Amino acid sequence: KQHDTSCESQSGHDRTMQDIVYKLVPGLQEAEMKKQREFYQKLGMEVPGDIKGELCNMKTHLDAQRNGDLKSEDPANKEAGDEKAEEDNDYHRSDEQVSICLECNSSKLRGLKRKWIRCSAQATVLHLKKFIAKKLNLTSFNELDILCNEEILGKDHTLKFVVVTRWRFKKSPLLLHYRPKMDLL
Repeated sequence: KQHDTSCESQSGHDRTMQDIVYKLVPGLQEAEMKKQREFYQKLGMEVPGDIKGELCNMKTHLDAQRNGDLKSEDPANKEAGDEKAEEDNDYHRSDEQVSICLECNSSKLRGLKRKWIRCSAQATVLHLKKFIAKKLNLTSFNELDILCNEEILGKDHTLKFVVVTRWRFKKSPLLLHYRPKMDLL
């Protein structure tokens, strides 16, 4: 039986992925633009402006980007770029922070050298799994379970959610345990 949510509602155009594909496959973007122009001309419709001019603009932009020549002359763009660079360097330090103690709950895994960490409340259990797997040189983060109060946490739970729902009136730091994933029948 197919799941109730339709695939169509979950899929969408991903510009970042499209840009990556265009960079990896030489000539693909030009070929697609040409096909789109031919399609509109065949139907006797006017070619939309973004398709008409997009090929030249994108080719110039991509060539400049590939060569590292892309520079902003407009002061407004420069300020926006500086602001973006500042945001990129923040690494969620301005977010609400959560102090965590990560303890090993199994003799099959070793403990972390530094079990105390502080990170954004917006970080997820998946982020912690990846962090622990990297620190312990595990082949996959999917091999881990993370628990709070002996309850396995879902990978998409944010730390804020865990604190509010599982660590309500307890003092900081949030105590989490990790162990190898247990396969249940």
